[in-house]
Amino acid sequence: MAKSLPLLLSGSLLIAQEGVAEVTRLTQPSEITQNNAEILEQVETYSNETLDQQVQDASRFRDVSPNDWAFQALDDLIRRYDCLVGYPDGTFRGDRPLTRYEFAAGLNACLNQIERIIAAATTDFVSREDIETLQALLQEFEAELSELGRRVESLEARTAFLEDNQFSTTTKLRGEVIFNVADVFTNLNQTFDNDRDGLRDDVTPGGGNTVFSSRARLNLATSFNGRDRLRLTLEGRNIISPIRTIRNNRITNEGRLAVEGGTNNDFRIGFVNYIFPILDGRGQVDIFASGAGPNDILDPVNPFGSGSSGWVGTFAQYNPIYRVGNQSAGLEVAFDLTDNINAGAFYITGEANIPGPSSGFFVGDYTAGAQVTFDYDRFTIAGTYITSYSGRNKGLDWGVGSIGANFGVNNPAFGGLAPVDSNSYGIQAKFDLTDNLFIGGWGGHTAVTAIGTGDGDIWTWAGYIGLRDVGVEGSKLGFLVGMEPKLTGSDASIGLAGVQGLSVGDRADRDTSLHLEAMYVFPVSDNILITPGIIAITNPGHNSTNPTLWIGTVRTTFTF
Repeated sequence: MAKSLPLLLSGSLLIAQEGVAEVTRLTQPSEITQNNAEILEQVETYSNETLDQQVQDASRFRDVSPNDWAFQALDDLIRRYDCLVGYPDGTFRGDRPLTRYEFAAGLNACLNQIERIIAAATTDFVSREDIETLQALLQEFEAELSELGRRVESLEARTAFLEDNQFSTTTKLRGEVIFNVADVFTNLNQTFDNDRDGLRDDVTPGGGNTVFSSRARLNLATSFNGRDRLRLTLEGRNIISPIRTIRNNRITNEGRLAVEGGTNNDFRIGFVNYIFPILDGRGQVDIFASGAGPNDILDPVNPFGSGSSGWVGTFAQYNPIYRVGNQSAGLEVAFDLTDNINAGAFYITGEANIPGPSSGFFVGDYTAGAQVTFDYDRFTIAGTYITSYSGRNKGLDWGVGSIGANFGVNNPAFGGLAPVDSNSYGIQAKFDLTDNLFIGGWGGHTAVTAIGTGDGDIWTWAGYIGLRDVGVEGSKLGFLVGMEPKLTGSDASIGLAGVQGLSVGDRADRDTSLHLEAMYVFPVSDNILITPGIIAITNPGHNSTNPTLWIGTVRTTFTF
């Protein structure tokens, strides 16, 4: 090899003209062992450093001064033997550590330089003491020189193997597996009220046994130019809430788990998008082929919003207005107006791939919206507007809140539920009180219209407090209280038509329920999190006739 490296020779710092591409620290013989990962990293680092061969004396080095203890030795070696060089930035880096192997290799290189000088010299300017010292050093490090050759050959073979067997030069593969245990501590073998008449005489949901379920995800992220990203997610899960019978009997959609959902553990493509920068990096375009929702596009401003490492409840993840509609394909454009203000707009549809007369990318169900986010120092606030259209027999499809808040309004003209138009307005905010303590919350209002039938109003809100590094570094502790979506009022025609979850004639949810949640994320290691959590739903379905629901869960998240 024709590289140079730092040497420590006879009390003087040297850089020889030949050496190896490995840089570590000077050690005793018993300390020379390193793991392969470090060696490979050092090889790569050093191979990118080309040394400057033009230095003539010690004064040329920017990081060497006459006050340095080895300055004179450095200067003498340069002038007498031309055996020192520097780095391209004009530095010598004399305090950079090295191994005995490097010392031996550098010594050998310096000896070769001196031998060339001796062979070309016509006068005996090298003293016998110098030669004897160098010969003694060469003999002492003869074993290290021999071992160094074998180590370099081994590293070359290992590097070639890694290049031939790596997963991809452009794609990163990450995986996540969740084990979830959950139970409900409310007796579900009692009668509940699901028609909001104030009498607990309608249904006995039953069930509510302890459940154990799982979710597995594989995320592949690819970059083609270092600034863009193509993302593909494969997912399989069978996570069912222990209060599923509550929803099946149309009592409420409240109390869902954040990781809830089922594919019978069959792997399916869940999320596909491609993102690339515009406006010299101040903006970006995001194209979604599958799996997109407003919450995947806009920033919900909730530090604990992750379903795998944050809140245990679906409602607690973010403002429910991000859940309006059931679309999956579209695009978003976002850009920074200033250093503190970001704006984004999006359009997604659920029938982009269907070429029917009332479907396709621009016809049929859709959700569109915009958000402006202001972020300054410890304070973040965002204003959001989302408009949505859902065809017949779908309703708003929040997935959370009361049955009435999902606004499934009967209309025989449509052969079932009327199509729904909605306009949602939300505000989300967070304030960091300290580096580890923050408070936040949201409020949301949805003005909804059942086509050809009438209008309604739906409200939701929440407040939370979060703490990081409680008891152990990397932990999260959170408490949240809020109101899942509630139908607060509607036209008389809506009551006459009949809203799912309400008695005919009713135009709003009769009471108010609260969602109370507490969770603690405990990091067992860098790759394992255990999260116990508890959810309480008072007056389920915004109906004070029903008893409080208590739901407990323990979520274990593995990442790799």
